[in-house]
Amino acid sequence: MRMVDIIEKKRDGNALTKEEIEFFIEGYTKGDIPDYQASSLAMAIFFQDMNEDERAALTMAIVNSGDVIDLSNIEGIKVDKHSTGGVGDTTTLVLAPLVASVGVPVAKMSGRGLGHTGGTIDKLESIEGFHVEISEDKFTQLVNEAKVAVIGQSGNLTPADKKLYGLRDVTGTVNSIPLIASSIMSKKIAAGADAIVLDVKTGNGAFMKTIEEAEALAHAMVSIGNNVGRKTMAIISDMSQPLGNAIGNALEVKEAIETLQGKGPQDLTDLVLTLGSQMVVLSNKAKDLKEAEAMLKEAINNGSALESFKTFLTNQDGDASVVDDVSKLPQAQYQIELPAQQNGVITEIIANEVGVASMMLGAGRQTKEDDIDLSVGIVLNKKVGDQVKEGESLLTIHSNSETIDNVKEKLNNSITISKQGSNPTLIHKIITE
Repeated sequence: MRMVDIIEKKRDGNALTKEEIEFFIEGYTKGDIPDYQASSLAMAIFFQDMNEDERAALTMAIVNSGDVIDLSNIEGIKVDKHSTGGVGDTTTLVLAPLVASVGVPVAKMSGRGLGHTGGTIDKLESIEGFHVEISEDKFTQLVNEAKVAVIGQSGNLTPADKKLYGLRDVTGTVNSIPLIASSIMSKKIAAGADAIVLDVKTGNGAFMKTIEEAEALAHAMVSIGNNVGRKTMAIISDMSQPLGNAIGNALEVKEAIETLQGKGPQDLTDLVLTLGSQMVVLSNKAKDLKEAEAMLKEAINNGSALESFKTFLTNQDGDASVVDDVSKLPQAQYQIELPAQQNGVITEIIANEVGVASMMLGAGRQTKEDDIDLSVGIVLNKKVGDQVKEGESLLTIHSNSETIDNVKEKLNNSITISKQGSNPTLIHKIITE
């Protein structure tokens, strides 16, 4: 088998066999196939696409390029959730204890934040003592006992994806549905999930800017998952503005606690209930989404979701008393209001720009080696569709410096106030097959 023949076959619009795809991934991972041939094939895939069988074969070849986590010692159907990224995306902090409280095992492998997107581990480490450095045996034990645990990413998972991603980034082939879908799904499958729920974002704060692009990616990933024996569902949700009100590590933990108490922002609550319902159905704990949502609402109302969060924190040496006293979370020295400059209706809050502003305060990393300030961030007091009067606070900046004119300027430029506007749609579509 020759790599040049595989490139020409895909260049001419023909489907590659499973064996040809495995030959490419194995050879490229080992270094036997050079970057220039790999980039040539990536460009051919970019223009000629892949059918469902090719996408599934590519995903599993990437999975098998490295370690695969074995979660078979954990009882029940393990359901994982993946978001394609956003600003203020606190869903995992709420979802993990919530779905665990109704008996769904959540064996979560999470990472740290880079750039303006926050990492789940960084957020949880806002809680004193909490850590994710636990053995696989301890991880398994905690999920079996309490139905939820979070561990840091470890091992040599999907090395082919790491090489391919770096190549795509510099060859103009990032925005390819089969390459994006196989990259995301390979990591979830290698992490041991039995079933997968996908939150595909769309809007100015998302990778997929249009609903059509997001829908194409969601269908591709659901198809891959179901093709390789992982029950998979997806939703397409809005990321034209930050999710919820809080952006920043400790601030998002506080918001997660409020949401588990039934007092969280409406958009975050609605999204969590939608994603959580899919997780409950995929784990066979409910017969349909309506029954699953009722179970989750009851877990919030009767306090069992909040108790699940406390147990989860205690099990990983976190100070669970923060749940009852959020003032124990890291606090920024200054709280600075950003006033509206005119009367009107909020018609736009550019999610990416708000995320970058939060990073400028110290809430995010520009490189993997950067330290982050867990206490700082931004809390929105107004969302798209809200009326506002001149001088009224649009948001509160939590900062450890009083001199933040550059942050204020970025935030003012990211918010549009007009004479009239409307509330955005949060959940555009639910895709179950």
